[in-house]
Amino acid sequence: MSAPLADKIRPKTLADVVGQEHILAEGKPLRRIIESGSVPNMIFYGPSGVGKTTVARIIAENCGMTLYKLNGTNASLSDIKDVVADIGTFGTENGILLYLDEIQYLNKKQQQSLLEYIENGDITLIASTTENPYFAVYNAVISRSTVFEFKPVTAQQLAPAIKRAFRIISEERQISVAADDEIINKIAYSCGGDVRKAINTAELAVMCGEIGDGTITVTTESLEILAQRSNMRYDRDGDQHYDILSAFHKSVRGSDENAALHYAARLIEAGDIISLCRRMLCIASEDVGLAYPMAIVVTKACVDSALQLGLPEARIPLAEAIILLATAPKSNSAEAAIDAAIADVRSCDALDFPRHLQNVHYDGEGAKIKGQHYLYPHNFPNHYVSQQYLPDALKDRVYYEFGDNKQEQAALLYRKKLLDSLK
Repeated sequence: MSAPLADKIRPKTLADVVGQEHILAEGKPLRRIIESGSVPNMIFYGPSGVGKTTVARIIAENCGMTLYKLNGTNASLSDIKDVVADIGTFGTENGILLYLDEIQYLNKKQQQSLLEYIENGDITLIASTTENPYFAVYNAVISRSTVFEFKPVTAQQLAPAIKRAFRIISEERQISVAADDEIINKIAYSCGGDVRKAINTAELAVMCGEIGDGTITVTTESLEILAQRSNMRYDRDGDQHYDILSAFHKSVRGSDENAALHYAARLIEAGDIISLCRRMLCIASEDVGLAYPMAIVVTKACVDSALQLGLPEARIPLAEAIILLATAPKSNSAEAAIDAAIADVRSCDALDFPRHLQNVHYDGEGAKIKGQHYLYPHNFPNHYVSQQYLPDALKDRVYYEFGDNKQEQAALLYRKKLLDSLK
């Protein structure tokens, strides 16, 4: 069976690797480590198709050590023991380099089984993961390793790799491949920074191309079908999911409706309106809050409409709520107030209630104060009377500070009028 094109054109030297200039350019940290010839334990973290495996292979081929490869999706504890068993044998006199792909799929016990050997240098570990290693990898492994983050490759950086792919296909099939700059750019921009996906798309585009006069012409029409939705990088349980939600939330909080719509569109295109709806309901109270109390009502109505309509119509009420939340005045006074109250509850012992706030019940012989003595506010002018409501230990505590927006300032003015009426 023929190897995938992405494997055939995998770079053999660092000079051929596209992207990752922040760690692989001349003078950058990873480049210096590789050129030094002394390879430490490393973890490569980043999305798929951006060169983690390629760089690991280049290191392995140039370090002189015996290379072992395991994949976390199917590696067992016995596979790791087989690698360990070869330590000190004739074939591994220069040391063992273990490349462990998708390390996040190994359980804690499997990862722990490597600790002794990577610490004493019997095994040099290069692991790769698409998930944040500080959550997905055992802490003791991370503490013995250097983490390098690989980033999505830009469209400009992808273009040379795509051209190279078309050239190799042309040479292999001994037929000319016609793909203009528009085609190359469309592939580059449609693959979400994934080199492997871009090369595979180029290969499929040639398969779907129009043949004539010894030439295969890659058409825009076939490419539209191949590349549709392919620029989405989204994992409902991974970093991309939480990064998009975080970016969306912070954009709304920062009153940037355009950025908020962009991140919302990415969630909508991924079909994840549930996460979007939940985050919007949170924003309505957390960030808009008392500055515009109706925001939660409108947002809930829009969310209900979206969930009943389903996509694609759901995008319309969602957009309405998003723009409302982003352009509304902001206040986190309610969140700050309840958090301060919770902090007191957690730090204080169980506090008694003021006697006049307790439920009406019989006063025993030992009661120091007989009777309820509760003042019913509706019996007083303006339905207000001053009395203590907090427990004695917290009687002067202030949790809520009125925000500087129109809504809360109006409430503050009303409060002052009530207090003035008692003078």
